[in-house]
Amino acid sequence: MESKQNQFPKVIIIGGGFGGIQLAKKLKNKEADVLMLDRHNYHTFQPLLYQVATGGLEPDSIAFPLRKVFKHQKNFNFRVADVQQIIPTENKVITDIGEYSYDYLVLATGSETNFFGQKEIEHFSMPMKTVPEALNLRSLILQNFEEALMEKDAVRKEALMTFIVVGGGPTGVETAGALAELKNHVLVNDYPELDIKNMKIYLIESDERVLSPFSIEASTKAKDFLENMGVNVLVKTRVNHYDGDKITYNNDTETIFTKAVIWSAGVKGALIPGLENAELARGGRLKTTNYNLVNGYNNIFAIGDLAYMETEDFPNGHPGVAQVAIQQGQQLALNFLRILNNEKPHPFDYFDKGSMATIGRNKAVVDLKYWKFQGFFAWLTWMFIHLLFLVGFRNKLVTLMNWIVNYFSYDRGTRVIIRKFNRQSMMEEAQAK
Repeated sequence: MESKQNQFPKVIIIGGGFGGIQLAKKLKNKEADVLMLDRHNYHTFQPLLYQVATGGLEPDSIAFPLRKVFKHQKNFNFRVADVQQIIPTENKVITDIGEYSYDYLVLATGSETNFFGQKEIEHFSMPMKTVPEALNLRSLILQNFEEALMEKDAVRKEALMTFIVVGGGPTGVETAGALAELKNHVLVNDYPELDIKNMKIYLIESDERVLSPFSIEASTKAKDFLENMGVNVLVKTRVNHYDGDKITYNNDTETIFTKAVIWSAGVKGALIPGLENAELARGGRLKTTNYNLVNGYNNIFAIGDLAYMETEDFPNGHPGVAQVAIQQGQQLALNFLRILNNEKPHPFDYFDKGSMATIGRNKAVVDLKYWKFQGFFAWLTWMFIHLLFLVGFRNKLVTLMNWIVNYFSYDRGTRVIIRKFNRQSMMEEAQAK
């Protein structure tokens, strides 16, 4: 491994997400030689992927070069690499560009879409965890309408204009709301030859309510917002099959014809082969100690979505949100310094800053510890917080300007098909990962 500080302990961080970035930043100019590995050369602000998918933002608004984040950090190196295996007995990771040795290894790989073993649904539905996946979805949405313009068969035309979002968490709710705004304000002008009133949007959730981790007030208000925007919200409904033409649910007793199913029903830990001694929790997450040390190892750590840490306040592990990853990354950096000074590390104590989700213009829900509110002020709060955590001043400015223009013009200016979506190429990309 190329290094500028070879005399210091080598810390390898796999993943340039929220947790990995915070950990590396906190080790700036400390007695540690930091190497970050990621298959992309940019950080993705995942909470806004749905806006890329629905034409609200360009992908470079939510992606920021990782090298630029650390351009003034002398004890940091970065490599674009696909990590293929970990060899704990040799303190080594194997990548597609070579082998790297470590003294400490941190897994910050996050999560990936969980299809719960349903191969048919995995093949035909659309995930949305990466920028390329969001661009695929954007292309599919626009291609469906272009095809609907020419379609003579009434059933197929309706299927092309029917969109189903599976999963009523924040991503699902926000995506369904964004599609409804496209229908109500944008597509009606783009496609005057089509009767956009025939466009149907469904949000399917297996739980009793959408946004189930939120308060009852937030869930109820979010459902009201969606239904008032024209979204058909189906709760206590489990999807059984999707073959690319129709989706069946409620034990295959009900059917909807659709050419677009967006899957946001769950995630699982993005594991790397090699950790045979590790314990796995639900969702493929790695069980860790309260210091983020992976059970069964003495120098391998996990943070963020991949880590499963049981505490008194979180007996089922921490929620898979950015704040957990950020705080764990910061805490682990401080613990590294304590370990290097032969001091006892401090256990992680998550400070829950609240939850929020937006449904559309002037419509959002916010749950804070002592205050819950919905509507316009919640929407402003959601925008402010997301702008605050975007990486890079340019990204903040471009995103803000896009939001302002979209708000006053009732338009979305990035409705372009950069590359035509092809399901076979998407599957090849997934296999390549």
